[in-house]
Formats: sequence, structure tokens, C-alpha cells
Amino acid sequence: MSDIVFTKVDFSLRSLVDHVEMGQIGLPDIQRPFVWKNAKVRNLFDSMYKGYPVGYLLFWESGAANGARTIGADQKQLVPSLLIVDGQQRLTSLYAVVKGIAVVREDYSTELIEIAFNPLEEKFEVADIAIRRDKAYISNISTVWAKDADLFDMAEQYLTDLRATREVPDQDARKIRKAINRLQQVLQFPLTALQLSANVSEEQVSDVFVRINSEGKKLNQTDFILTLMSVFWEEGRKQLEDFCREARVSPSGKASPFNHFIRPGPDQLLRVAVGLAFRRARLQHVYSILRGKDLETGEVSAERREAQFKTLKQAQERVLNIQYWQDFLKTIVLAGYRSEKLISAEANLLNSYVFYLLGRTEYKVEEYTLRRIIAQWFFMTALTGRYSSSPESKMEFDLARLRSVKTADEFVALLWQICEATLTSDFWSITLPNELATSAARSPSLFAYFAALNLLDA
Repeated sequence: MSDIVFTKVDFSLRSLVDHVEMGQIGLPDIQRPFVWKNAKVRNLFDSMYKGYPVGYLLFWESGAANGARTIGADQKQLVPSLLIVDGQQRLTSLYAVVKGIAVVREDYSTELIEIAFNPLEEKFEVADIAIRRDKAYISNISTVWAKDADLFDMAEQYLTDLRATREVPDQDARKIRKAINRLQQVLQFPLTALQLSANVSEEQVSDVFVRINSEGKKLNQTDFILTLMSVFWEEGRKQLEDFCREARVSPSGKASPFNHFIRPGPDQLLRVAVGLAFRRARLQHVYSILRGKDLETGEVSAERREAQFKTLKQAQERVLNIQYWQDFLKTIVLAGYRSEKLISAEANLLNSYVFYLLGRTEYKVEEYTLRRIIAQWFFMTALTGRYSSSPESKMEFDLARLRSVKTADEFVALLWQICEATLTSDFWSITLPNELATSAARSPSLFAYFAALNLLDA
């Protein structure tokens, strides 16, 4: 038998919540889109109240030294020693309800999850207006676990309110007191975690996750890098998410990333930052690099990690620069594209943004020239679907061709050369007519045709 790569660790709900609160367990998703429906949260607490098992949690030792601190302004925040790999939604539910903390939904709105409890019927419900008015319910079970909660006073106040609406026999009163006490004791519910060693690779973690996760979701490299940012540079991950949140909301008189082409996700902007920082599109080795790992010796160095995160930080500042972002989007308009309806693959737009930033911030291409060449580049990638399939391989190849480029003129010349080599006379006379001869409602060539009509005011 191979070496066991995990250890079994037992927690009570109280100790688990305390570990999250103190920062020993990294739970980044408390500030990230929470996808569970409230009814599922209700069922989780109902199962725990009844003593049913609620599944394992999967942690991964971060490998951070004891007492290490995160990068950024909040120098008091300790680096988590454990990362949650599987069970994030459960742990977020538990932490949010026990501590009475709001979660962030998929549309980036905040919501306080309120689960109500009927002590007489020992029944949980998602709180709504009717339930909040019903004296038979404790409208929010978070109050039971509040720091200043007095269980005796709470039970007596509940009975007083209930008696104002109906008669409560002594037998029911005893049952109610017992149920409220039992609810409070949910904090002692035993939870089991499997803790993966820090020496386990991200590929092995992903494999374990797929094997034990009932939904079968596969972790990708961006998941690992974003998790790593949550540990060593939480401020940077928050910046990505704030940018994405603002890109979805119409601006109120101030500079904003909002636009009509794309609502980017943190993982997409991370890829742009990685491409700009390391000239890499394949993320296979970027995670190891950011971890401070020497790819030749396998040794992990805190100094190397800090240096690589510094490089990523500098690149991300440029990626999230609203002026750069909006100026880049003007090149999409210059290419004839007017809205997200004409964008067949977001990778074409985002990879073009990498080249725009390289041209503007590293090769110092004059803005007028840069806009023209990037507009041409985006039109070519959108028309041919250059990054629609195998985007990492294609982008890796394109970035590799920049290694010998030293000047602004060479940068512009290379992009023109690639465009001309792609959009040959055979492409215009043979390939494109064949692609346009389709009944498909969405195709890159059709959208490029519409873009051309926009440019011609036709």
C-alpha cells in the first residue's frame, strides 16, 4: 500500500467556527459568491439537530510557517495553516449562520441567511415575512449562539411571546425549553475532516477532490492560484473580486470597469495578470512558481514566493487600472464590435487585453498606433476563433514569439505579421465564404461580418 497522504481530524462545530474566526482555517468564500439555496442551509442544520451525519470536510495544509502573515495592508491577519478544499459551501453556511454574518450571492449582493426554528414542532424553516411574525418560531437561530445570549432568558421570553397568542400547557413549555437547549447544543456537533499533507501536489489534491466529491466538479489551476492568493495575498484576490463586482453595476458618476462587452470573473482577470507578469498562458507551473517552488530542485522558498507575488502584484495593478481597461475596450469598438452579443469567445477579448497591456506598459507603443494594431489583432482572433479552442496552447505560442521582441516597432511589426500570415488571400476567398455558408445563429465569421457592417455604417 502507498503512503497515506492524509490524517483524520475531529472538530466540534464550535471549535471549527473558532478556527475559522482566528484565521487558522482559510475560508475565503465567506466573501465570495455563495451558491447554496437557503433551503439547503436549513436542511444542513436540521440534519445536525437530529444527529445525522453531514459528510466529511477536506482540508489541505498550506505549508505556511507558523506566525506567517499575509501580503497587504492588514498586517495582523495570520496566514491560514489549513485550506478548505471540499466542503466550502457547508463551512460557509455553518460559519455564516452561527456568527450571524451575511454572505455574498452570485450577483454580488449581500444576504443574511435567516433560518427559523419552531421549538414545539422541532422544525426548521427559511425565515420569511409570515414566519417572522409567527410567535411559534425563533425567527433567526443565530441569536441562540450570540455571545451575549442567555438561554434561560431567551426561552422565557419566547414562552411569554407565545402565551400572548395562545395557551401553552406546562408539558409544551417543558418541551420548548428542552428543544431550545438542544438547539444550542448543536455547537457540540462532531465534524470530521480529512487533512491532506502540505507535501501533496495540487494535481493529487484535485484527484482526491474529484474522487470524493459527489458533484464531480474538477478543480482547475485557477482554483489553486486563487486559493493561494487567499492565503498569501488576500488583498489581491479581493481587488479582483471588487473589479468584477463593479463591472456588473452601472456606474454612478465615477470611473468604473462597467462595460457592454464582458462581465469578467476573477479567474479570467487572473489569467490576464499571469500572462502579463510571467508571459505564460499555461497555468500548470505558475501555481508552483507562486508557491515559491524551484521547478528544478523542488525546494520551496518563502523569499522566492514573495518575489513572485511581487511580480504578480505589479502586473495585476495594470490589469485592474480602469483607464487602461476602458482604453482597451475602445479598441474593440474600433474593430467594429459594439456589444457582448457579438463576442463569440471571451478568451479572444481577454487575451487581446494582455497584448494591449504589454504594448502600452512594457513596449511603450504610441497610443494611436497601439489602438489600431490591437483592434486589428482582436478582429483577427475573433474572426478566426484563434483562442476559441485550446486557448492556453495558442496563447502560450503567441507569447513565446514575443521573447525576442525588444522595441515598440518590433512589437507592432510582429502582430501585423501574425495577422497577415493568418488572414491570407486563401482565407478571404475560400475559408471565410465556406464559414459564412452556415445556418448557425452564432458564428465568429457572422459576427465579424456584422462588425464590418458597423465600420462601414452599412
